[in-house]
Amino acid sequence: MNPEHPITDTNRGPMAAIRAALPRQAALIQGLALAVALAPAVQAQQPRKVIVLDRIVAVVNNEVITRSDLDEGARLAAQQLKQQGTPPPPRGVLEKQVLERLISGRVLLQLAKETGLRVDDSELDRAIQRIAQENKLALPGLRAALERDGVPFSRFREDIRNEIVLARLREREVDNRIVVTDSEIDNFISTQQARAERGEEFNFSHILVTVPENASPAQIQARRARAEQALEQLRSGADFRQVAASFSEAPDALQGGAMGWRDAARLPTLFLEALQTTQVGAVSPLLRSANGFHVLKLNDRRSSTAPVIVRQTRVRHILIKTNELVPEAEARRRLVSLKERLDNKADFAALARQYSEDSSNARGGDLGWLSPGDTVPEFERAMNALDPGQISEPVQSPFGWHLIQVLERRNEDMSKERLRLEARRALHARKSDESYQEWVRQQRDQAYIEYRLEER
Repeated sequence: MNPEHPITDTNRGPMAAIRAALPRQAALIQGLALAVALAPAVQAQQPRKVIVLDRIVAVVNNEVITRSDLDEGARLAAQQLKQQGTPPPPRGVLEKQVLERLISGRVLLQLAKETGLRVDDSELDRAIQRIAQENKLALPGLRAALERDGVPFSRFREDIRNEIVLARLREREVDNRIVVTDSEIDNFISTQQARAERGEEFNFSHILVTVPENASPAQIQARRARAEQALEQLRSGADFRQVAASFSEAPDALQGGAMGWRDAARLPTLFLEALQTTQVGAVSPLLRSANGFHVLKLNDRRSSTAPVIVRQTRVRHILIKTNELVPEAEARRRLVSLKERLDNKADFAALARQYSEDSSNARGGDLGWLSPGDTVPEFERAMNALDPGQISEPVQSPFGWHLIQVLERRNEDMSKERLRLEARRALHARKSDESYQEWVRQQRDQAYIEYRLEER
C-alpha cells in the first residue's frame, strides 16, 4: 500500500498460488514428543523394528521445522517448477533452497505473531474468493483444483493467511517507511531521460547471489564463484529457470527468476546498460552491485513510444476501518447512516473531514485523479459503476468500508505522467527491495537458528 495513497495497491496483483512450506499445526510437535516418550516401550515390544515418524531439520527460536514440512515444501516447489515447464534442480539443491525460505518465513511469521498482526477468517474468506474469481473459478472449483494437485484446502487457507500476514508485515516494517521525494524523481528522470524517450521496455529474467554486509574477501570470492558457476551452466546451454531455482537467492528464484516486462525508466543503470548490449535470448556477463552478483537473461524487448491515453476518474470517499473494536457490521452501519444524511443533501466533504479514517479526510476525502489499476479491485469496480455525482452504497475492500462519490471523468494523455509515475514506482521498488532484504537479514541474525538437515 502506497503510504501517500491509502487505497493504492501498486504491488498487489494476483496472489502467489502457494508459498511453499509454512508452519505445521502444533499437533505434529506433540506427536513427535509422544513418539519420543513411547520409544522405550516400542523397542521393548519390537526390538528389531524402528519406525521413524518424523524428525527435525531446523530449529527457529522456539519452533521446529520438520522433515515432513521440508518434504511437502519441496514437493510443492518441484510441482510448481514442472507446471512452468522447468526441470527441478537436484533434490539436495531444491531442499536447501526450500529450507532457507522456510526459515525466513518462520522468523517473520513469529515476529508478526509477537506484534499482534492477524488476519481474521472473514477477511481470509474474501481473499480466497478473489483468488477464485481471478482464476475464473467458483469456490468449489478452486477447492477441486487444489485437491487434484494434492493440496488440502485447509492447508491452502493457512498458506494464504500467512501470505497476507507477511505482505502486511513488509508493508508495515519496510514499505510504509520509504519516502521518495520530488527531487529524487527529477534526478532519476534526468539521468534516464534519453533512454526513456526511446521508449524501451525489456522482458528479462534474473539470478542473484547475495553478498553479506561487511563480507570478508574470502566470502566475496566464494559468492563470486557460486555466481560464476551459474553463469557457466547457462553458457553451456542449461535452462535459465532451472539454474535460477538452483542458485538464485532472490525471492522469485523458485519461479525461475522471471521479472516480466520493465520500462527502461524503472531499471537500475547497471541492469539497463547490460540489457541494452545483450541479444534477445542471451545472458549478460556477471554483474556486481551492492547486493551481490547478478546474471540477466534478455527474453524480449519492445518500443513503447506511443501516447498513453487512459480514462481517469476524480473521486472522493469516506472510509471506516474495521478492527477488534469496530466489527464489519458496525462499520457498515455507520456508513449506512452517513449515506442517509448524504441523500438528504448533507455535505460530503464535511462528513469526510469529520468521520473518514483515511489520510484524505483533510481534503474532504478527495483522492484526486485515479487511473486504472491505482486502487484495489473492489474499490475500482464500485467506482467504475458510478455516474459523475453519484454516491455508492457501502463498499467493502481490504481496508474497510467506503462510501464513494465520482466527481468527474476525463481521457488523459499520461505519457509524461506515466514516466513520472514509473520513476516514483521504480525508486520506491528499488528502495523497498534493498531495505526489505536488509531487514529480513537483520531478523534472521537476531533469531536462534539451528540446522539439522544433514543429521541422520
